[in-house]
Amino acid sequence: MIRLLPLLAPFALSGCAALAALDRASAPQDVHELRAPAEVPTGRATGLELTIEPFATGGAIDTESILVRPGPTQVAYLPEARWSAPAPEMLRTAMVETALRTGAFTHVGRAPLGASGDLALVATLLDFGAVVAPGGEAATVEMTLVARLVRERDAAVVSSRTFRRSVPVPDTSAQEILDGYSTASDAVLAELARWLLDRAR
Repeated sequence: MIRLLPLLAPFALSGCAALAALDRASAPQDVHELRAPAEVPTGRATGLELTIEPFATGGAIDTESILVRPGPTQVAYLPEARWSAPAPEMLRTAMVETALRTGAFTHVGRAPLGASGDLALVATLLDFGAVVAPGGEAATVEMTLVARLVRERDAAVVSSRTFRRSVPVPDTSAQEILDGYSTASDAVLAELARWLLDRAR
């Protein structure tokens, strides 16, 4: 089991205790990366280009640190691990790979090949964190992503949908929490890919 390091914990401590907390916070961290699911749904070629716009988010989510919420208003991060990039950018990269592997699009990228593409995925990451249960012995990883499929030529919204996944984890060890994040991300990205295949026509 790990001890979660609250964001403001060093300032609530004094003397040697504060220095010890700062030492732990500055220790080398393992780097983790969420990628496309192992199994991605595939569909017929549409002849369309798809641009994945930057995922909008804010607050405690927009960071390389791995978010854990010990209480309704508390923010903490895993002290010994971090993401390979800020969470919204990491998930955007994973979504590019996921959409490519569907086989439905002639091009998937962060920008269109020409002046404008055919479709753009515009997404907002509303929730991406592990919520610790009362008592601190278990947690649930929560992921919520609002997606809009936009037609580039006139900026019309073709379709929109909210994707949610809650993954219970048996304890608050770093590995269990990371596994929960991976399961939630895989489920949301795979479901998002199926939605794209259904709407991109």
